[in-house]
Amino acid sequence: MSSLRTRSSAALQGCWTIMIPLGGAKGSFLVCLGISTLICSLIYLRAWTQTELQPQVGANGCRSFSDRCEAFLPRVEEGLIWRNRDCQVDSYIHNNHLTCSQLIADLHFITKPLSQEELDYPLAFILTVHKELQLLLRLLRAIYAPQNVYCIHIDAKAPQDYQQMVRRLVACLPNVFLSSQSETVTYAGFSRLQADIHCMRDLEHSKVGWKKLINLCGQDFPVQSNLELVRYMQSKMWKDRNMTPGIKQPASMRHRTQLQHKEITGSHVGLKGWGKKKGHPPQNMQLYFGTAYYALTRGFVNFVLKSRVAQDLLEWSKDTYSPDEHYWATLNHLKEAPGNHVDGGWEGDIRAIKWQDQEGTVHSGCKGRYVRNICIYGIEDLPWIIKRNSMFANKFESSTFPESLDCLEQWHRRKVLRQATVPIDPEWLLAVPYPIPTSKTNSSGGQGNTLNRSFSEHEDVRGLIV
Repeated sequence: MSSLRTRSSAALQGCWTIMIPLGGAKGSFLVCLGISTLICSLIYLRAWTQTELQPQVGANGCRSFSDRCEAFLPRVEEGLIWRNRDCQVDSYIHNNHLTCSQLIADLHFITKPLSQEELDYPLAFILTVHKELQLLLRLLRAIYAPQNVYCIHIDAKAPQDYQQMVRRLVACLPNVFLSSQSETVTYAGFSRLQADIHCMRDLEHSKVGWKKLINLCGQDFPVQSNLELVRYMQSKMWKDRNMTPGIKQPASMRHRTQLQHKEITGSHVGLKGWGKKKGHPPQNMQLYFGTAYYALTRGFVNFVLKSRVAQDLLEWSKDTYSPDEHYWATLNHLKEAPGNHVDGGWEGDIRAIKWQDQEGTVHSGCKGRYVRNICIYGIEDLPWIIKRNSMFANKFESSTFPESLDCLEQWHRRKVLRQATVPIDPEWLLAVPYPIPTSKTNSSGGQGNTLNRSFSEHEDVRGLIV
């Protein structure tokens, strides 16, 4: 605050200098007073914003966990606290001196199947991303398993340095690859649907015998472990069935498909002309409205790529609004579609999302902030997310509410390792107990090295995840 007072004083002093030649006229005084008030307000707001939004930084630049995160972490001995082992995960990607093996170890990727059950039921994932490298890295390492396969679609308009860093990471993971075709994705545009189709074509030729396909965006994060996903996909309800939550298209959504729309590449989607009407969908099929997220059988993916009815609906959907919110649900209600769910509705707990218009009914409000009617989660939203135990939660931002993802990430990794039936590699731990700093152990030295301490080959680390 001393710097704040100094800058405020300088602003007032400069204003006083201006006033002297003006002879102290009343009008000049008021102008100066207004300028001073504006400057001081801006300085104060800037200082307050930095204080409120910037997380506390501890040893080696790592954020310490918030007190509100204690409920999601294992208990430790008195005098110890939990600290992240890595601080800025994207910094590892920028380090060109690291070999692939060093990079994967430093990022704490799990490099072995954690159970025979998971090994026998590999999953495929599509990730469509365009920003926030740190979020992508943390999402990928949370869902990563060596028996699975992952297709990443990078938005063609993403910055080149971002694309380069993602390519470097992908080059170090043999079961992760980039989509062979890249779209310039527009919000609610056909390009978003097309991005998934590109990855599906690539995954069709994968040598991995994946059983179900799940799509994600860069601001998702898992709630269920990979083992829980495998069990959920094989449950009585979903074994050999697609999960595409949706209902018959309500009247309030018909304008999306009854009027022609035009995608302004990389910008927005708007009406074409003065509301030109579209023709009926192929075979006059019943349209459904649902989520853009899914879990699909391999047979259904093959149906999407090769059947005439799927191709006709895809072509017809090019000038609709947000076609991914009707395409998957509509196809999954066709009797000829493999793994169909003809009588299905909103079943399938794919995402935990706090919609603003559901406040007071589905949830008690967003503890972070709403963006486009969707909650960007704060740390106080975590109990609701964990209690729901959906497959994934959406949305997170690393810049506004970093602690919410810090806590959920640690909680999730702890659950994953507790469920493992194989020996746990210490490198898989994302955090370690760290002595509470004292006058003798400051953040720049001494026991601060505990953050990066190595574990002996025979050390039992299960005590850290109980």
